[in-house]
Formats: sequence, C-alpha cells, structure tokens
Amino acid sequence: MELPSSALTLLHARTEGWAAGLRLAALSLAGHPDPERFAAEFSGSERTVAEYLLAEVLERQSEEVRRLLLRTSILEQVNGELADLLTGDEGGEWVLQELEEANAFVVALDVARSWFRYHHLFADLLQLELRRSASSEIAALHRTAARWFTDNGYPVEAIRHAQVAQDWGLAVRLLGDHWPGLQLGGQAATVHAMLAGFPAEARAADAELAALAAADELAQGSLEAAERYLGLAAGGSASVPAGRRSQLQMLLGVVRLLLARQRGNLPAVADQAQRLQVTAEAPDAAQPGLGEELRALALISLGTAEVWAAQFEEAQRHLEQGRALALQIGRPFLEFSGLAHQAAIDGFRSSYSLAAERSLQAIELARRHGWTDEPAAGIAYVILAIVLAWRGRLDEAEPWVQRAERTVRPEAEPTAGLLVCYVRGLLELARGHYADALVDFRAAERLAGFLAAPHLLVRRVRALQLQAMVRLGETERAERAIAELDGQEREGGQIRIATAVLRLAQAQPHAAINALAPVLDGSAPLTRSTWLAQAFILAASARDALGDPTAAGRFLERALDLAEPDSTLSAFLIHPVPALLERHARHGTRHAALISEILSLLPPPPEAPPEAPLEAPLEAPPGGPRGARGGGQPPRNRGGLGGSSPRPTEPPRLTEPLSQSEIRVLRYMPTNLSTPEIARELSLSVHTVRTHVRHLFAKLGAHGRAEAVARARALGLLAPPPSPGAY
Repeated sequence: MELPSSALTLLHARTEGWAAGLRLAALSLAGHPDPERFAAEFSGSERTVAEYLLAEVLERQSEEVRRLLLRTSILEQVNGELADLLTGDEGGEWVLQELEEANAFVVALDVARSWFRYHHLFADLLQLELRRSASSEIAALHRTAARWFTDNGYPVEAIRHAQVAQDWGLAVRLLGDHWPGLQLGGQAATVHAMLAGFPAEARAADAELAALAAADELAQGSLEAAERYLGLAAGGSASVPAGRRSQLQMLLGVVRLLLARQRGNLPAVADQAQRLQVTAEAPDAAQPGLGEELRALALISLGTAEVWAAQFEEAQRHLEQGRALALQIGRPFLEFSGLAHQAAIDGFRSSYSLAAERSLQAIELARRHGWTDEPAAGIAYVILAIVLAWRGRLDEAEPWVQRAERTVRPEAEPTAGLLVCYVRGLLELARGHYADALVDFRAAERLAGFLAAPHLLVRRVRALQLQAMVRLGETERAERAIAELDGQEREGGQIRIATAVLRLAQAQPHAAINALAPVLDGSAPLTRSTWLAQAFILAASARDALGDPTAAGRFLERALDLAEPDSTLSAFLIHPVPALLERHARHGTRHAALISEILSLLPPPPEAPPEAPLEAPLEAPPGGPRGARGGGQPPRNRGGLGGSSPRPTEPPRLTEPLSQSEIRVLRYMPTNLSTPEIARELSLSVHTVRTHVRHLFAKLGAHGRAEAVARARALGLLAPPPSPGAY
C-alpha cells in the first residue's frame, strides 16, 4: 500500500509506532477509495482496531480494571487519586502502574510513575465503549473531574471538563476566576479556544462571559466587537449575583485598560490603571492575591501608552517598575512586554545599541516561552529592524521586517502596524524604491487615524512621505502638502528637512539653506542624530550647488561626525552624495573608512546599453499592464544631490536564467505600479513579489528598479521604451 509521506507520518503518529496497529491500518486500507482521508481519520474506533483491542486487551482485564479504564478514559492524563475518585474504588495508582508494566497501552508521563495517559487508539476505543455502556454517567464524570482539577490547581483542565459536561455556569465561574492569571501568563490563545467551547448565545446572555468575550475579541484584533461585548457586560452587571460583582468589575477594568492602551489613549489608560489598582486593593476584592499582578499590568500598560506619546521619562520609570514587579511575582509575560517597549524608548530617544540589545532579549524570551506571535514580539522585531535600517544594514533588517509583518495585525494593533509601515517605508526609501516607500508611508499615516492621540512617529512619517514624493518628481504635490500643514508642524525639524529636499529638487539651494538654518542652529531641535545628519548632508549639497566647496566639506564632515558613533549610515542612502564624499575623502578627513563603507553601500552608476539586444525581446502582456505609463520610477542617480556622470562599464549579462514567475514580475517593472499594485495584478502576496524583485536585482546585477529595467531592456528581456512620437 503506497501512501504519501504526509499521510504515512500522520498514521505513524496515530499508532505511536505500534506495529500491529500499522498492520491493522494496512488491512483496512486495502480497497479504500481515499487512503489519505482514511489516514487522517484513523482511530481506535475503526472496526479492525477496535476488535483487536477489545479481544486482546480490554476483555482480558478484570471487571475492576475495565471499570477504571472506561471511567478514566474521559481524561487526557490520569493519576491514582483521580482514578479512585472517578471509580469510587481504591488502589488506582497500583492498577495503572501494573498496566504500564504489562505494556497494556498505558504510558507513564513522569519518572515517579504517578501520572499516566492511554495510547491514542486505546483511548479512542475506551471512550467508544463508555458511550455504549454508560452514556448517562459521562456528564457526572466530567463534573467530578472539573471539581478535582479546580481544587488541585489545574484551571484549564477544569474548565474543559465543565464545558463537556455542559455545566455552563460552572465553566463561566471557573474561566472568570482564572482569566487574569491566564491573560497575564500570555495564554490568550488558550482562552480563545476555551471561549469557543461555549454556545454562541451564552456570550450575550451572561455578563461575566460577555466581559471575557470582550477581552478575547481585543486579543484577536476586533476592537469594535470588543467594545460591543464590553457594553453588554456593563449593561448586564445588575443580573450578576452579588458575590460575583466585584469579580466582574475587575474583569471590566482590565479590558477597559487594554482597550485604551490599544487605541493609544493615554488619559484613559492612566485613569483605568488607577481604578484597577484601587479595585484590586479593596477589602472586598474578588481575588486579593491578584493585587500585585494587576499593579504590574497597570504600570506596564501606562508605560506603553507613554512611549507612543513621546513621554519617555515617565514611560521608562513605569516600565522599569512594572518589569521589576513582574520579575518579583514570577510573571515573565509582563516582563517580556515591558522589555519590548523599553527597547522602543532606546530606539527613538537614546541608544540604537541598547535598543538592539533589549529587542534581542525580548525576542529570546518570546522564543523560550512560545510568545513569538504576540504583539509585544512584533514590537521587538520592528525596533530591531529600525535599528538595522538606520545603520544601513538593509538586508539584515529585511527578515525582521517580514517577521513583524507576519505577526502584527495593523487594524487591530494600529500602533504596532504604524511602526511596521514606517520601517518598511524607510527600507524602500533607502533602496531607492520611492513609489513603494510612498505607499508604505501613506499606510502608516492612515493607521495613525485609528489612534486617539498623535503618535510620536506621525511627523517623521509625513516628512519621509514628502521626500518620497519629491524623489518621484511630484514636487507640486509636495509643495501643496507642506502648505496644508499647520504652522507648528511646518516649522518642525523633520518637515524643514523635507522642505530642503524639495527646494534642492527645484534648483533653489538658497531656499534649501534657509529651510535648514533653524535645524542646524538647534532652534528647531531633532531628537535623533539620524535626522540631524540628513540636515547636514542637504546643507552640504546646497553649499556645493552654490559653488562653496569649503562650506560643503564642513557640513559633510559634521554629518559624518553624527553618523560615526552608532554607524547610522542610512542618511547617506536616503540622500546619496557619492561625488561629494569622494572629493571629501581626497581632501583629507578623519572619516575615510566610514566614507569607504558608505560608498560600498551605494548602487553603481547606470550602465550604457549595448548597441543591439542579445536576443529577441519578450512581448509585454496583451494591452500592457494596467496603469502602465512608461518609464517606471525615476532612475536613481549615483551622483545623488551633487550629480555625477556615469562611467563606461561592461555590457550587462544575466548571472543565471530567470524563472517564468520572475519574468511575469519583470514585465510590470517598467510601469509606475507599486509593489502592492503589482501583487494585486498578478494575484500574488506582496512578500512574494518582493522576493521575485530581489531575485531579479541579483540576477540582473541591479541595485534599483530603474536600473533593473534598463539592464533587462539591454538584454532584450523587455521591449525598448516607446519613442516620444509613438502615441
């Protein structure tokens, strides 16, 4: 019997390597119309297996042992005390040990041989036999198991057994009592699975369950649904028994705190954090032992909101206090969340090195505990990517950006989503992919609209968006956008830098100098050296355009001074000035090694195409790609802001043949379509298109989209551009 490897692996796992079980499966498979489906559904209730296990195992046991096996089959794991409780007998542990020694499909789970489980196929058979012989007793067995698990500190197992017994009141009470511990332990996925075990109508009918559903919707990313359930829970609080009302108020307080944090509403976070601590410390608190845990949650939530409001001193203090308390009470998930947001403070205020170090620490905590898909892990990924991007290590930043893109749900976590769009746009801007950068910056600004207060990155995003517009030749649009900003933002350092980029593109170096003057003299301060370095690079370009090489060299040296300590080189990729750098190196500088490194990161000058194509050009898609306007993005000039004439080089050639998928993507590259738009045209993911583009660049030996198009045309892989009179 031939099976696909995936089906064979599944069948081997189901039988746990039991040779006779595999043989029985093979017998049953003979003539089966769908072997793969059989393998997926193979269980101990399958006729041949059931008959074998009944005859060879179960029927050979005494009545007492059969009773123990059947009644404990409702459990995933069993010990002697639980077995005695479910059977009403004694000596359950000895029976289980004897069965394990006899290799009777009982497996010991610990060295002390106190906990056991049944072989998967044997458990299937036992559960089938229990339903046949004692179906009326099953609910009572689950309720008994739920009580034992509750009393012995196994809340998840207790809730699951209460749900199977359809004792919804018990299940709600248990989940409500233990939800804070599960939430603070990073077990949102477990809570989500347990909530799915309740009838759909119960969520709206029970106020306590509605509060838990609100928290779950928030964790799953539906802010609107969370607010709806929160309203139902608050409206139904009068129907909750008096003894449970303080518990409900505590649940509502936690959910309101998390919702306010997710919306970036700092005043609401501060208010809810204070209320929550008062509720937890009240004499009639539902769970007095939770006080320290809720205080740690309140401190870290407050610090998180303060980070994105750029209140760094307060944020650092609250996050540090919250992390210390989380460490003291043994809540690593809270410690992990606080650490990730402390990395953000370092990244936006103080030290890129410390930001990278803390991000990696948070990522290691996430890996160790299985939290790699949590929103806080997305923050750690994106902060590390931002550090690498500003350091000019674009290829190293890329996988961390991709991890963040897979982890963060932008609509549900607009703060984290804004960060992801920002760093993706920053990467594309530094690579010279200006259309893609513009799409990402616009997406970041759109996400900022979901927040209750301005995000610290909004002005930076707008400034970089304006720079991308200018690079694409949209100078009139950039001019209008700057004019529409309020006066305070227009006079800020980031927008002044964008204005200088615009003035240089308009051949107005005097105006560029005027725009930069308050930045250079410190009256329009900037919080990071990466932005100040941009200002000095632009000032150097403006002075060079005015015929003042001495002042240009002085400004360029200052930009290099700012870049050297933390190796933040991306300012020189966003504003490439290779001609100025080469001249500066010739005239003597203490940054010769740094200049050499920067020049190595810049793309080479464009190459002249050969006189004739090497082979017949490929035809473009019928009618041309939608949105084709010819020419694609403006070619990136290695002369940068200072200009440079191209040097003759060898004719281009492919390093290896292009795949059909790569050729499909290549045919869209001469258009003005962005990467997301190409992805939609080809029904591919954005990530897949970007992967094909990277492969195309490597195979064509190109460093940008325009250069790749020029090389592809020179090789005859694309039709030549239309002549001016073609239309």
